[in-house]
Amino acid sequence: MARAFLSGIALYISVQLAQAAPTHGIAMYGEPALPPDFVSLPYVNPDAPKGGRVVFGNTGGFDSLNPFVQKGTAPWQLRFWGYESLLGRSWDEPFTLYGLLAESVETAPDRSWVEFTLREGARFSDGSPVTVEDVIWSYETLGTKGHLRYRGFWGQVAQIVQTGPRSVRLSFTTRDRELALIAGMRPILKKAQWEGKDFTASGLDEIPIGTGPYVVTDFEPGRFVTLARDPDYWGADLPFRRGTQNFDEMRIEFYGDGTVLFEAFKAGALSAVREFNAEKWDRQYDFPAVQRGDIVKSEIPHKRPSGMTGLVMNTRRGAFADWRVREAMLLAFNFEYINDTMTGGAQPRITSYFSNSELAMHPGPATGKVRDLLTPFADSLPPGAIEGYALPEGDGTARNRANLRRAMDLLNAAGWTVQDGELRNAGGAPFAFSVLLRQGDGEMQRVVDIYATALSRLGITLRVDTVDDAQYAGRVAAYDFDMTTFRRDLSLSPGNEQRLYWGSAGVEQPGTRNLMGMASPAADALIDTLLEAEAHEDFTAAVRALDRVLTAGRYVIPIWQYDVGRIAHIRQMKYPDRLPAYGDRMNFMPDVWWYEE
Repeated sequence: MARAFLSGIALYISVQLAQAAPTHGIAMYGEPALPPDFVSLPYVNPDAPKGGRVVFGNTGGFDSLNPFVQKGTAPWQLRFWGYESLLGRSWDEPFTLYGLLAESVETAPDRSWVEFTLREGARFSDGSPVTVEDVIWSYETLGTKGHLRYRGFWGQVAQIVQTGPRSVRLSFTTRDRELALIAGMRPILKKAQWEGKDFTASGLDEIPIGTGPYVVTDFEPGRFVTLARDPDYWGADLPFRRGTQNFDEMRIEFYGDGTVLFEAFKAGALSAVREFNAEKWDRQYDFPAVQRGDIVKSEIPHKRPSGMTGLVMNTRRGAFADWRVREAMLLAFNFEYINDTMTGGAQPRITSYFSNSELAMHPGPATGKVRDLLTPFADSLPPGAIEGYALPEGDGTARNRANLRRAMDLLNAAGWTVQDGELRNAGGAPFAFSVLLRQGDGEMQRVVDIYATALSRLGITLRVDTVDDAQYAGRVAAYDFDMTTFRRDLSLSPGNEQRLYWGSAGVEQPGTRNLMGMASPAADALIDTLLEAEAHEDFTAAVRALDRVLTAGRYVIPIWQYDVGRIAHIRQMKYPDRLPAYGDRMNFMPDVWWYEE
């Protein structure tokens, strides 16, 4: 068998490429910024007080407390609050990990294998020790039975073996420098909990036992989940944890939609909310609690890429397979007018997938290493990938006539003509499609309503298909939509997740995140290149080239950037003055916040 599961202590691999020394952390390129004797992460308050109770809000519901399986919907926060991995991430560096459950990490010079040594005091929340057997079981179970996001990595593991009382080694089948880091980020669960049980079927009846600072203490299906800080948490004194995980209790309340959630916050039922609309932030956050100073409005800058937010076109569906039609859809989307209507024009548009960072494609024709990477695929690339491509700009008026004329020219070239007031193809079929939306997504509903009016001027019929969270998740996983909302957070260290986002395998395989159904030999090759790059400049060139392929592919109609994090919170919630490079990510609030009267 390719993988060996050994419950006892295995012999060291006799033939090794080279010897390496254990270290306290690992970086994608170069060395970790923090020394082995670091006291705390640079963006925390190491002396933050412990205590306090806070309440957050989610929309929708939940029918599971197991965030590691495909079945069911679990509160997304559980993965981050209750479970840990061998290494933990610093959000002040592009991709650097430091020891958490593991006291050290060791790799081959070519990173063909990685070895971890567990901390002697690492414990599960029930007080039992974390063992190598738990680690191996977790990797194997998540890789074969867990959520799809865990399975791609397991397919690249050639062998996992115990190499000492507290050490485990993974060897890889492919040349990929990131795999050693990804290996350190798998959650570790307790093997004994699942003996004789079906891990894949667990829902509300079984809460996985983790090693994290918080444990679930109470819940009501679809209504709330309460987590309390474990007073016996094993890692409380680790430098990596110093100044973090400070609240005594965190509760998640569930609401039908964002409007109801916001009203609950205004009424004092919630401790904090994140706001993504700049105009709403300016105009609707002036209620009495804000005026009194009981609610504080905080803005958190960041240096991460914009990522991509907007409406994605499913190229598995008829008309959207033609790039000319997709360009026409972009032209018909009157961004300048919509942005002014929705945000008061306060938020800039996303210009590419990695915009707002050093990884973004440069305007104009590709040059240097970027051009060299793209040239072998010139015949299969979308127009503009090499020559240069920029999103169409409207004139800011409601009619947007010039862009609609250009859109019609492209639609005519693609075989669509207006017949009796409707746009039809050569076979007489009308151009009609639906946009799949979640219930409660009022903001995108308003955007789509404006868009539908513009499309009607081209003879195109757009209808909205609104479904609940469970139906939405099921249909998206099965690619059962024409167009739907799209959000991809992208980091300063893109890696193996790019295959899940854009890889050709996702065209047919259900459950990936390749919602647009793109199958690009260039994108596949560029992902391989960025994963194998040993120099930062080669890595950057590969990402910039990938950014060109994605953007020129015209798969998504981008909307506005979330260029700054906006958090409204009760005045008792505090955060450090020194902010991480990644700004307000899921590990910022609540991880480094504290409660202070």
